[in-house]
Amino acid sequence: DVGNGEQLYECPMCSLTCTSIQILEEHVDLHLEEHRFSEGGNVGDLELAQQLQTEEDERQRSEEKKREREEFKKLQRQYGLDNSGGYKQQFLKNMEREVDRGRMLPFEYHKRKADMMECLAFGIDDGKTKTSGVIEALCKYYRNENKDVRHVGWGCGYRNFQMLLSSLLQNTLYDDCLGDTTLIPSIPKIQSMIEGAWREGFDPHGASHFNNRLQGSKAWIGACEIYSLLTSLRIKCQIIDFHKPTGPVGTHPRLFEWVLRYYSTDNEGGAKVVCTSKPPIYLQHQGHSRTVVGIEEKKNKTLCLLLFDPGCPSQEMQKLLKQNSDGTGLKLLRKFVGSLKEKQYQIVAVDGVLSLEEKAARCHASQVLTSEKIP
Repeated sequence: DVGNGEQLYECPMCSLTCTSIQILEEHVDLHLEEHRFSEGGNVGDLELAQQLQTEEDERQRSEEKKREREEFKKLQRQYGLDNSGGYKQQFLKNMEREVDRGRMLPFEYHKRKADMMECLAFGIDDGKTKTSGVIEALCKYYRNENKDVRHVGWGCGYRNFQMLLSSLLQNTLYDDCLGDTTLIPSIPKIQSMIEGAWREGFDPHGASHFNNRLQGSKAWIGACEIYSLLTSLRIKCQIIDFHKPTGPVGTHPRLFEWVLRYYSTDNEGGAKVVCTSKPPIYLQHQGHSRTVVGIEEKKNKTLCLLLFDPGCPSQEMQKLLKQNSDGTGLKLLRKFVGSLKEKQYQIVAVDGVLSLEEKAARCHASQVLTSEKIP
């Protein structure tokens, strides 16, 4: 109320003074409309932002799924799980390629094909990739030629298992386990033997990775499959997992030290050259496996593994049979600590025979199969 008697009305939202109630109502309505418009605009912006984010998330998920499918297909191809043919198909393809390049005559192709079919029928390896006498040649070299080595010792994928099995067949300790096996089995036969171990109940998780089937595929096998197969034969073995580097620049000196201890147990007399009764060691890393047949200990305490690599051609391995004083042929076998820099290594080491009760216990335990990890 002002001095001239005129009634004034104050806006409750902005304190503006109006001269009539009608003007005040219209003014307040404008406030309310402005507020509703402002709220509506904010809600619309929020919904739009949420919609755009949802679309971006869906796009990223779609791209991620596509990448995962492509990576999975690469892994299938890499590990032989893409149904692109088993041992027989790959063997024939390789020979056909050699004929096309003029490296093999047609009559030789047909002869080797016939030989392969016969080997497959009997489940026996044809021995084409075998190089005999290497261990004996190494022993002679270390005894007569090498002056830098303080101590060396040794015992003697599918090829690595064949090499391991060839050593076990020469050791009477394993006669009862290998009574039905007198000759080296072919790769398809080994696949069948692993499938048999799975049927017994060994490593169901690993078996499911291969859909419980290896025959007819070119799938790669690893330490767990070798463990399952050996244990099913009542051969006592263990998996040792060097799950991280233990030396500088990603190296694994603990692995070398473990192998040295393994081959040194039969060297009580401290002889320079020790041909032990210990079987060779299966060595696995991602994508490849090799066979450890021994270890050198240099006078300066440097360690060097002696490895057989199935990827090495037979012609190269045969060079080891030729004696020479400089040991140049041993470059194929020697691997120093700096040569093994994969993130992780696993070894399968054989150490005796299992009773039927021990085999059953290990079969049960393999359903949650774990390896011993070296810290």
